[in-house]
Formats: sequence, C-alpha cells, structure tokens
Amino acid sequence: MRWNRLTIRTIEDAEDMIIASLADIGIEGVEIEDKKPLTEEEKAQMFVDIMPEGPADDGRASLSFYLDEDADVSAVRKQVEEVLEELRSFMDIGEGTIEESVTEDKDWINNWKEYFHQFYVDDILVIPSWEKKKPEDADKLTLHIDPGTAFGTGMHETTQLVIRQLKKHVSEGCEVLDVGTGSGILAILALMLGAKHALGTDLDPCAVNAVEENKASNNIPDEAFDLIIGNIIDDKDVQDKAGNDKYDIVTANILADVLVPLTPVIAPCLKKGGVYICSGILTEKEQTVLDAVKSAGLEPVEVTRQGEWSAVTAVKR
Repeated sequence: MRWNRLTIRTIEDAEDMIIASLADIGIEGVEIEDKKPLTEEEKAQMFVDIMPEGPADDGRASLSFYLDEDADVSAVRKQVEEVLEELRSFMDIGEGTIEESVTEDKDWINNWKEYFHQFYVDDILVIPSWEKKKPEDADKLTLHIDPGTAFGTGMHETTQLVIRQLKKHVSEGCEVLDVGTGSGILAILALMLGAKHALGTDLDPCAVNAVEENKASNNIPDEAFDLIIGNIIDDKDVQDKAGNDKYDIVTANILADVLVPLTPVIAPCLKKGGVYICSGILTEKEQTVLDAVKSAGLEPVEVTRQGEWSAVTAVKR
C-alpha cells in the first residue's frame, strides 16, 4: 500500500507542542526523528533487537505522519501550516517547513536490511531471506526469520535466553504455547527442535502475516502452528481456545509488568510437570516475577541472565 508522508522540519524543544497541536486537528501517530540519546530506561522500555549508535545531537528534529493514498493531502497540509504559523507566533519551532513524499509498506521492511544480518545463538544460525548460508554452516540448525515491520528477530538478549531454555526442555512430540508470539520465532524453533504442535497468541493483528511468512520460510506445516489474536490475560474466548492442562511448555517473552498478571492465567494451561519459560525481565524486577511465579503455584528451577535481562524457568509440580 502507498502512503503520503508529510514531514515537519523543526527542533527538539518544539516536538511536544507540535505533536499536541496536531492531535487537536485529528492527526495522531506522529513519528519522531531526532538525535537525542536514549536513556537506559527508554532503551529497556523499547525492548528492541537492534540499537545502532546515532550521530551527535544537533537539536534539530523531524516529525512525520502518514495519510492513505485517498486522503486530501492539500487540505491536511493547509491545516498543518496554520497550526505551525500559530505556534511560530509565540515560540521557536525552527524551520517549521513541511515536506511531502510517498512511501510504501515495503520501504519500512527494507530499512531493516541495513542493520539485520545473520547471527548465531550458540549453535543455531538465524538468517534473513536476503542473505545466503555460508558453506561452513551447512549442518547447523537454521532458523529463517525476516523481521518485517512489527516484530523482533531473535537478536535481543531476552529472546536468546528463551531459545537456550527451549533447547534444554523441548522433547519429541510436546505441545507448546507461546504467549506474545510476534514473528513466531520461539514457536517455530520449538517445532524444529521436535515439538509436535504450537499455539501462539498475540495482541497485534500484524502477527498473522509475520507468522505465516516465517512458517513458510522454515517449512512449518500449517497444522503444526496455530495463532490466536487476543489478550489471554482477560479474554475468556482466548483462554478457552488455549485450554487447560494441555501444554508441556509455555513461553512468554514479555516485559515483567505483563508477566505478573499473565503468570496466574498461564499456570492452569500447563500439564503437571510442564515447564514455564518467561523472559523480558529487567534484573531489578527479577524478584517480582519470581514472587508471581511462586504465587501461581509454580516452582522456579532456574534463573538465567544476559546483559541487564533475566529469564525465569519454572515447573508445575
């Protein structure tokens, strides 16, 4: 799909005021581009795979928003120009100019190619479609993953922590539930390691296409991996479809604040002896998640760490 992009050239100090003023005329979902360094807390909250170093901060900023191809771009631009003129009357907004361009969904996908290259998680090779496998990797277990527009690649420490636990705990023919499946990477790997069937849940409808594409790339049969869109924490329909006493392994690579309410919902899904692997936990929140795991009647058996992140593995006795 083609999109009309309008970009406002401004300064960092004016970002918030311009965004608020755009919201007043119905423009939301503004993309911010500036060179302000991220704080450690912001990096953690973003929970992204790749964080390249940026150029020095020069105070300039760009604010972009997107209109579909049928929108009246001229009318919207006129409204935005009026907003900028009003703001310019009492504050510095820098250039305050507007640039128009056209982009497509595929442009956002292709931007990943600059940063995402094949890498290893121990003896597992993760490789995107645009790179070729090296001859020396011919015998390696290979996971073909393209990041797409919305989900991760396996490069993030939290994902790698879960991958290592899956290698330990997946057994031939087991059933797996992957909460917050995203690109499907964890469920797909579990199937490659010998699981019989995987169910993924996710809040984002974009997961449907991401999972289908990555299933195809890894030759995963349709019937081996099902996906439900919805919130398993509070959606009874999703809970009923997932079922109880059904899974040998449940994975959840989500931030700690979500794991706390999620864990008591997940515990009944596990078979006796089933393994719960949860990650996305900043080390300072490790004890909070451990307490939630114990309160749900699960027994923690291992805590693993990488960088500032932790993963908790527990068993339903």
